[in-house]
Amino acid sequence: MYEHLIKLQKRLAEKLVICPYENDIKLVAGVDVSFNKNSNIGFCSVVILDNKFNIIEVGFHKMEVKLPYIPGLLSFRELPLIVNTFKKMKNIPDIIICDAQGTAHPRGLGLASHLGIVLKIPTIGCAKNKLVGDFVAPPDKKGGYSILQYKGKTVGIVLRTKVGCNPVFVSPGNLIDINSSLAVIMKYVGKYKLPEPTRLAHIYSNKLRRNEI
Repeated sequence: MYEHLIKLQKRLAEKLVICPYENDIKLVAGVDVSFNKNSNIGFCSVVILDNKFNIIEVGFHKMEVKLPYIPGLLSFRELPLIVNTFKKMKNIPDIIICDAQGTAHPRGLGLASHLGIVLKIPTIGCAKNKLVGDFVAPPDKKGGYSILQYKGKTVGIVLRTKVGCNPVFVSPGNLIDINSSLAVIMKYVGKYKLPEPTRLAHIYSNKLRRNEI
């Protein structure tokens, strides 16, 4: 039923540029999308921070999403929400961090990668759960990591951002590589498990969903 979307993912994955990120980072964005249970209304928040974790801008968008949740096709469900949110933003971030996968995806094109192609901005996937791949548990220390492999290829890393917490799954989206993605995520990790941009975006998207803002 969704074969055409799978074919499109494969074609888009060929357009990814995985390379070191060597520019200065002044602004970083975090993206999060939430839904009410049994509802097709999506709520998106984009939070832009500076290097001192100060909030520079917060953007919101909500809209009806017709495509159901299908593992591996998340980007087609959430991308319109996210793109419409970015259209409202006054600031353009240097890098975007998504609570989603980048190249650690069955066809190498998770939401972070798809977004990076559409916006032409470097993107990183930093997900709470694994979608594909095999790994050994990373060392239980902040910054400890192990390699995430899928079909004999390194697609990301499994990163411990806080002692005693489950790791996050980091993979490059577009216009960045694994090592640069690791450095960026660690730069924006504060005292919590998730990097501040996506942690705050999650808080704001849920506030929007609950009609608190």
